[in-house]
Amino acid sequence: MFQAAISRFQTLLVHPDPRHQRRGILLLLTASGLAVGLVVGVAGPTIALALAVSALGGWLVLRSPMWGLAGIIGVSTLLPFATMPFKIGFTPSFLDLAIFATFGVWALRYMLREETRLEMTPIGGAVLLFLGMAAFTFVMGLQHARPTSNNLRQFMEMVLSITLFFVVINVIRERNQLHFMAQLLMLCGAGAAALGILFYVLPQEATVWILNRLARVGYPGGFGALRFVNDDPNDLMRAIGTSIDPNVFGGLLILVGLFTLPQLVSDRPLFRRRWVALMILLDVIALYLTISRGSMLGFVIGMAAIGALRYRKLLALGIVAGLFFLFLPFTQDYIQHMLEGFALQDRATQMRLGEYRDALTLISRYPVLGVGFTGAPEIDLYIGVSSLYLLMAEEMGLVGVAIFLFTMALFLNALVRGLRHTRQDPVLEALMLGGLGAMVGLLAAGVFDHYLFNLTYPHMTSLLWIFVGLCMVAIGFANALNENPGPAT
Repeated sequence: MFQAAISRFQTLLVHPDPRHQRRGILLLLTASGLAVGLVVGVAGPTIALALAVSALGGWLVLRSPMWGLAGIIGVSTLLPFATMPFKIGFTPSFLDLAIFATFGVWALRYMLREETRLEMTPIGGAVLLFLGMAAFTFVMGLQHARPTSNNLRQFMEMVLSITLFFVVINVIRERNQLHFMAQLLMLCGAGAAALGILFYVLPQEATVWILNRLARVGYPGGFGALRFVNDDPNDLMRAIGTSIDPNVFGGLLILVGLFTLPQLVSDRPLFRRRWVALMILLDVIALYLTISRGSMLGFVIGMAAIGALRYRKLLALGIVAGLFFLFLPFTQDYIQHMLEGFALQDRATQMRLGEYRDALTLISRYPVLGVGFTGAPEIDLYIGVSSLYLLMAEEMGLVGVAIFLFTMALFLNALVRGLRHTRQDPVLEALMLGGLGAMVGLLAAGVFDHYLFNLTYPHMTSLLWIFVGLCMVAIGFANALNENPGPAT
């Protein structure tokens, strides 16, 4: 009976008589409305919207892995911790589904021989070596502590997040695809910054109301989700956006802000210059409101790297902005907070120094390969420190840190060398300078924060390696300019 009804419905939709077609369309709209109403009534509007977006995203990913990469960027910047309203042994996040779908569709194309070319780029071998080292130290660490299902899931997320580098360099093959992904990253970053500013300027009760709505898709709710300097509600409030942690939010803003910054002075920006200025303004204001000292320092260092290499105008702009920052009345509390950190006087800095001492103790006992990702082997040791390099040394040893730094050195060297060929292509020049500045800023901020290699923040790992992949694609186009000089397209 059900099959007969479906056949009858299909007949109506393709019937040559327009009246019958209208009846079929009316039935389709009615059935769709009833289905949507049922989902909204049972699960609520937030979950219903999440399911609809997931269904649309799944359809797009099946069309091309590039849409999967776009979805990962969108989720990682705007809703990185959103989860689905069901369990499959664990509660999958939007990011999980986007990563697994993207990687799965990409791998399936090779299995079905729809794709045969597999690019590696000059740093591909180093990335594979880093992945292999991570897997080896994870297995070696199992002798210290048995993994939980959450450990296994998070480690698999990290592995797939790094592997997205290879998806990017093999899927993004045309200039317009590169431009689209770069524009998407800038826009989503500005959107995340706007949300962070909105949550900050709204009354706390209104912000908590919004977070409580997001709690239906896995976000923390209540006033406990708000963050303050020294965790004191009477102290300065810190912007979190949808990133939950202000330091993680600051890292995101380093990446998108510095990547966008060269567009402001490029001869051929990807957006109209006034929109570029607005995006950068949102990124910088949100970064300021995070009160993340490490992120602010990383942003300044990255901006200086861009200015020193090519765009001197940005150096002048940075100096002028810095002078205003130093003398404006409403920035004085912020400056005092920064000075206390540099003087090692405030509680947060002293706690961080304690973490560093504990981390160095662990590393001194297990210097070569670290202790893995599942747990420390001795009761007086623990894994966890607010530093990318110390955390990596804890888990992968000094060998792992050396491989990571070697990979990043190869990447930055490729960017610098590629920039020599971009004088005739200002679009590539701006993208590659933004990539170099963002990476320099992130690596500098990594001295004080751990989000780029922390199993708790897989969205930052995904963004990092997608970003590296996009920059390597740009480098490939730049090198092609050197081999076949001609007008930029």
